[in-house]
Amino acid sequence: MILLPLTEVRKLYYEDGLSSVELANRFGVTVWQVIRFMKRNGLTRRTPQESNNLRFERQKPSFKLKQTLTNHDERLKIASSMLYWAEGVKSGDGHVVDFPNSDPKMILLYLKFLRKVCRINESKLRVLLYCYANQSSNELINYWSHIMQIPSVQFQKPYVRKDYNPNGRKMLYGLVHIRYNDTKLFRQVVEWIELYKNI
Repeated sequence: MILLPLTEVRKLYYEDGLSSVELANRFGVTVWQVIRFMKRNGLTRRTPQESNNLRFERQKPSFKLKQTLTNHDERLKIASSMLYWAEGVKSGDGHVVDFPNSDPKMILLYLKFLRKVCRINESKLRVLLYCYANQSSNELINYWSHIMQIPSVQFQKPYVRKDYNPNGRKMLYGLVHIRYNDTKLFRQVVEWIELYKNI
């Protein structure tokens, strides 16, 4: 029967979040020996969901928040948080920062925030174009790709509405969704919104 330091095992598992595998490696024993030791000593193991959540929280995010913000950076963060509160997609599974708009200046402002304040991984950016059937989706993708400095290969298949109404809403350049898939960034954006909307 293997003897492990109970107090240390309890701390490493519950406070530091080590897994059974990591504990086994730490003490030079097998995983099954750790599991049996925990069972004998009444140490409740995590559920699969709790283990998945813990692994997620320990994962390194795909972005690096700028730690020291200039006055301009701070204004940019506040403005972009309010823009997302007003226009951003907040429904769904909460994994993707999704900012839709048809105004190039607004899109460029939000991209500046993602790049300068959030310091995102550019390769994870995705763009969805929404346009009408009387518009050339290829020309619009080229337009947005040029002004946003995002390669066209990072554009998703465009959504083209067939029911074009000449008397309906006009979108000269279509509408684009700026998407960044990172749950931790989505949480951070929501946290900023909650902070600033109570000013």
